[in-house]
Amino acid sequence: MSAAEESFRSSEPRGRSAEGRLIGGLLKTFGDPPVALVLANGERIAPRGGDPVATVRLKDRGVLLALLRDPHLAFGDLYSEGRIDIDGDLVGLLEAVYRASARAEERRSLLRRLSGALHRPRRNSLAGSRDNIHHHYDIGNQFYTLWLGRTMAYTCAYYPQESTTLDEAQAAKMDHICRKLRLKAGETVVEAGFGWGTLALHMARHYGVKVRAFNISHEQVRFARERAAAEGLADRIEYVEDDYRNISGHYDAFVSVGMLEHVGVENYPALGEVAQRSIGPNGRGLIHSIGRNRPARLHPWIERRIFPGAEPPSLSQMMDLFEPLDLSVLDVENLRLHYARTLTHWLELFEASAERVRGMFDEKFVRMWRLYLAGSIAAFTTGTLQLFQVVFAPRENNDIPATRAHLYT
Repeated sequence: MSAAEESFRSSEPRGRSAEGRLIGGLLKTFGDPPVALVLANGERIAPRGGDPVATVRLKDRGVLLALLRDPHLAFGDLYSEGRIDIDGDLVGLLEAVYRASARAEERRSLLRRLSGALHRPRRNSLAGSRDNIHHHYDIGNQFYTLWLGRTMAYTCAYYPQESTTLDEAQAAKMDHICRKLRLKAGETVVEAGFGWGTLALHMARHYGVKVRAFNISHEQVRFARERAAAEGLADRIEYVEDDYRNISGHYDAFVSVGMLEHVGVENYPALGEVAQRSIGPNGRGLIHSIGRNRPARLHPWIERRIFPGAEPPSLSQMMDLFEPLDLSVLDVENLRLHYARTLTHWLELFEASAERVRGMFDEKFVRMWRLYLAGSIAAFTTGTLQLFQVVFAPRENNDIPATRAHLYT
């Protein structure tokens, strides 16, 4: 037997234990990704035909049973608990699994249906939205300051050049949005979901507009108000702690960056009505959102442990915002690789601050968020997730640009 044959002997079902055959079957449902597994008894399950991109170590026998019961949810929980370890590049491992899973989509139809039945996203009613947002955004502003960079922008950045830094890319993203909206001094803007207030500050400071921004995260609202006061912009920005459904008034522009993912597709018509009545017959709007190529639910572990209620839409689902109200879509741009790069910068900063994060929370929290950031990078690099920016206006509004020249001058 050659050395190559010997190294992959444990891949053969006849050479496997009952546990090895079970884990081999599970791997097959996910498209046989090029990863190796080491069971608690020391048995190694290696991929056929090449070297593994990484090795997954199952630390006890209960890990296998949990993975067989609910692999989508269990892997993240077991990794967070330290019962699964990864030797090698975590992002590379997840990329390999996502690519193999996409190829095995047809074979996994039953597993996908079962997963969908088990893991339904939480509702985004008025009360439900507050609970969902509190779960993610109100865990402490100090935590987010460790790895989001100076801007505290928690959405996809925009990298016009290879050498662009994270902070420069976030500023470039905000300029990109403002140019798409063609903001002019003296205009008014309403923002649905404002994070830590960064875009509103940028619009007010650099474009001379007045902003009214809505958010239901108490921690973020408090942080944003303090920033505006410290930077002398409190007279130009009103940060409102309220749900987007309660937006009132008339504005020149409507903007929402990174909120649509948390709205729930059943609430898109309501958000569309808010946007329409906000801008009247002559305004314009922009929605920036994580999305998908086709309708599908967010990974159940991310939805359950990190982003409750989140549901990135396909473009066809986003049209439920616009079509019922006869709003015209003027421009669509996909920035998914910009988001992969943004997340890579965030993960680097997170790892540099891991000891401080561990002191604020615990080891499980560190591993959970490491997996979330690494998995998000892999989702964007493999095309599992997209990042859409959609510009729109009322049907009768003819004050629209003839070209895209205004975006790059």
